[in-house]
Amino acid sequence: MARSGRYALIVAAAMFSVGFLGLAGWQVQRLGWKQDLMARVEQRLAAAPEAPPGPAAWPTIGTGDEYRRLRLQGRFEPRETLVQATTELGGGHWVLAPLRLSDGSAVLVNRGFVPPEQRDPAAHAAPAGPVELVGLLRLTEPGGGPLRRNDPAAGRWYSRDVAGIAAAMGVAGPVAPFFVDEAADPAQPRRWPRPGLTLLHFANNHAVYAATWLALAAMAAAAAGFLIREERRRAPT
Repeated sequence: MARSGRYALIVAAAMFSVGFLGLAGWQVQRLGWKQDLMARVEQRLAAAPEAPPGPAAWPTIGTGDEYRRLRLQGRFEPRETLVQATTELGGGHWVLAPLRLSDGSAVLVNRGFVPPEQRDPAAHAAPAGPVELVGLLRLTEPGGGPLRRNDPAAGRWYSRDVAGIAAAMGVAGPVAPFFVDEAADPAQPRRWPRPGLTLLHFANNHAVYAATWLALAAMAAAAAGFLIREERRRAPT
């Protein structure tokens, strides 16, 4: 191989090593973020449920509020939207319905999961009178799923897009910009929709990924070192 080719290999190996180190650092940052998220979720799940944020607080709702335990009181409006879902029970739909609160605002409540054979609204009608429920604050999921966009005109929803779903159902405002995952009540019999299926176990493989990138960086650095030694050995004395 010509000297220029050997130099190119050395430069490439060094660049790969630096790139792999950068990816390892990114995974370490992701590890810290994931650990912080898990700690915040555990802390919020242990907290007593609180009243939902009112309209004045809605503009400030963000990732720091997700998974807060809320206690809602109101009446369900006689309408719902099904959102495609995959849970530990298999494929089916989330059932989202607007809950009208005493201040006149509405909050979309994810009442739970239904399998395909239970998707008929008559099979899981919301209670007609006043209700009180506890659930987790969740942030809106605009747009759709990873591979499919929501199609409001056709009534096909692949994500829990609060603004889009509320508009499609004709829910009168003001409507909260978040939704609430209803929690399971151990005192109540199991029913459809099945609440309490919020995913609260987060995969945390970032340490493994960081170690993998570090190993690749070390291999690339070793290759660069070997090529440099070979080039020095070939050099005329």
